[in-house]
Amino acid sequence: MKSLSSRAAIVLGFCLSAPALADEPPPLKPLFDARLRVENVDQDGVPEDAHATTLRLRAGFETAKKWNTSLLVEGEGVVPIQTNYRPDPLVASRTQYPVVADPEGYEVNRFQLVNTSLPGTTVTLGRQRLLLDDQRFIGASAWRQNEQTFDALRVVNRSVKNLTVDAAYVNRVNRVYGPDSPQGHYEGDSGLLNLGYQTKAGKITAFAYLLDFENIAVAPAAVRDSTRTTGVRFAGEQPAGKAKIAYAASYAQQSDYADNPLEFDLDWKFVEVNATVGVFTIGAGAEIFEGNGVKGFTTPLATLHKFQGWADKFLTTPPNGLEDEYVTAGLNLKKVMSADVVTVVAAYHDYAAERVSADYGDEIDVSVAAKFGKVTAMLKFADFDAGVLASARDTQKVWGQVEYVW
Repeated sequence: MKSLSSRAAIVLGFCLSAPALADEPPPLKPLFDARLRVENVDQDGVPEDAHATTLRLRAGFETAKKWNTSLLVEGEGVVPIQTNYRPDPLVASRTQYPVVADPEGYEVNRFQLVNTSLPGTTVTLGRQRLLLDDQRFIGASAWRQNEQTFDALRVVNRSVKNLTVDAAYVNRVNRVYGPDSPQGHYEGDSGLLNLGYQTKAGKITAFAYLLDFENIAVAPAAVRDSTRTTGVRFAGEQPAGKAKIAYAASYAQQSDYADNPLEFDLDWKFVEVNATVGVFTIGAGAEIFEGNGVKGFTTPLATLHKFQGWADKFLTTPPNGLEDEYVTAGLNLKKVMSADVVTVVAAYHDYAAERVSADYGDEIDVSVAAKFGKVTAMLKFADFDAGVLASARDTQKVWGQVEYVW
């Protein structure tokens, strides 16, 4: 099937070839950001430590609206500077190092047409970001140098007060492993529906995600992640004296879909509460993924690094499921020396199997970030202490990063 981004290019070419209705082209808004990152990984069972230094550059433009339509084009390049790391777990190269999923790559990151002709409605066609709710199911994986994008047709309607209807058809997912990877993209016919209603107490969301992935010989997990997931979410915040309490709870059911060779019916549960007093924030939460011994509840299009610890040991849910109980603490300071904002975050995770009694380990995460105008600098650390799960070994990761956003 021809990708939707190709269709957008055809539409654009037709528009540009039509007789000009204005003497001058529409003005352009430039898009640019650069990110330099050093990532070091020490993982048990792998002969050498990984040392990855990569530079990510993005540049593009967005036009002003013409006939209620704008065009956004953005290119991206990931340039390895220090290459002592394995960029792709499915490629037998640099296997003496742990995986750092930031391979060299150069591609069109976004290419989209946005139209607002219909009242209260935004239609986006082409290669685009999709960020739904907290990105637990659909996100951009923006932590990686090459973000995840979607070739999709998306329609968002806000005609009814407090109600958002968000529907998308996706026929290609451009994954973080890049265009040259054998698992660099998933293709198929997937449908996403997200309905959100804002109340005084918080936002109520109902969602249905039908993921249909074609079989990829080198990545059999693709078709096995063809799933039907339906669920509800409630999230909001309220003042409580001098504190602000934020809360979120969600529940979903998942079953096999399309050409998935497996049969399963699995549940997922999530609850989190955070309290902010002045510059301090503390929180606690729990996330439970069911597993049937063969397949665990899966979220293949999520922003995975945001959840279940920064060491990324549970990007795929183990067959016996997963229980993640965690506590967090944060500090948010403004105008510290020359920094506009300084943010400190710490978290502790305790992992266990859901289906059986088994300890999957624990993890400590700490980060410090400082923002100086358009520049943000960050130091980040993750220490995972393994339990009985053979695929999750003791791992320590350290990051240093500087990012500039125009």
